[in-house]
Amino acid sequence: MVRTMSFFDVSANLWSGFQTTLLLFALTLVFSLPLGLLISFGSMSKFAPLRYPIKVIIWIVRGTPLMLQIMIIFYVPGFILGTPIAARFNAALIAFSINYACYFSEIYRGGIESISRSQFEAGQVLGMSKSQIFFRVVFLQVIKRIIPPMSNEVITLVKDTALARIIVVVEILMEAQLLAAVGMIWPLFYTGVYYLAFVGILTLLFGFAEKRLSYFKA
Repeated sequence: MVRTMSFFDVSANLWSGFQTTLLLFALTLVFSLPLGLLISFGSMSKFAPLRYPIKVIIWIVRGTPLMLQIMIIFYVPGFILGTPIAARFNAALIAFSINYACYFSEIYRGGIESISRSQFEAGQVLGMSKSQIFFRVVFLQVIKRIIPPMSNEVITLVKDTALARIIVVVEILMEAQLLAAVGMIWPLFYTGVYYLAFVGILTLLFGFAEKRLSYFKA
């Protein structure tokens, strides 16, 4: 049986799902960006018992599908404990945050290691502490260098949020899928408008950020 809905009703349904998409996207960045920085420090640590386990974790997370990680975090605790440890949305958020933190950590690490060692030494000569050198001298230069790869990951995150539907988190694509199940195919294509608009806004924001930091060019 084919069900018909007006354009405005479909838009309302998709907007409801897109709000979940936006929330998952925003919270993932809130948790994964600082966590990724901490992980990058651990992966660069001179303390081997800390560095090697973190590198193994990064390797595992980057080497397995995000969809599998979502399923493990949601379903495995339920099999072991008899009940899920997190609601569906929270399980997806945990999986996304850990996954993207590991990817961001490698971007941070590459940016930090690209800074000339002489800048660290110059800061030490001026009597600055390690934290002062990092946040006042190095960090802004790192941000400038990592914006292009970071923007790629953030845009990928926008589209990866659709994977949350594997544990029945009702984001925009699942809303369209539910409409398709009752015979309305065109909303599947309509979701592309939402994604393209959001990615377009992010592209403009990252371009603006790059221009603002262009004074770091030699």
